[in-house]
Amino acid sequence: MKIGTGGCMSKRKRLGVLRRISPYLLFAFSLSLFSATPMHEYHVSVTQMQFNPAIKSFEISIRLFTDDLEKGLSQSNDARRIVVKNGDKNDALIEQYIRKSFVLTDSQKKPASIHYIGKEQEEDATWVYLEVPIQGIWAGYKLQNSTLMEVFDDQVNMTNVKYASDKKTFLFKKGQTVHDL
Repeated sequence: MKIGTGGCMSKRKRLGVLRRISPYLLFAFSLSLFSATPMHEYHVSVTQMQFNPAIKSFEISIRLFTDDLEKGLSQSNDARRIVVKNGDKNDALIEQYIRKSFVLTDSQKKPASIHYIGKEQEEDATWVYLEVPIQGIWAGYKLQNSTLMEVFDDQVNMTNVKYASDKKTFLFKKGQTVHDL
């Protein structure tokens, strides 16, 4: 028996084992990177506003990325971490936040009454539902949609408005947060 050979042999064995394991480790590591929830590189919301003549009211749905909404809610609540999911107790916070950034005014610049219906979280998006009764003449209304613009400089809020047979799409972004409807 030679002295030192056993140590050299065990090093070779260890290197062989590492060579066999390393592709598996690399695969497992890359799999964990790709399976993590991806962050989106754009900040956009989509709002649908449809006038219901039977009840003389706009029915509104706002689709927001949930992680963006959570960040906005957290920033407006002293950096307290807020998690949005179905059945949570955050409706009051969401309603308060939306009321500040989503404002419909009439021709006399009087804010319309907004009724918060609720929210629904699905996968990576949260839907916020509102209803706005419209009394009198529709002409002269303006909409402010500055949702999440205090959080993200590149935030764009696309708003589709359907009133009778008239359909319009508006893009709200920094410097352009109000549009005549």
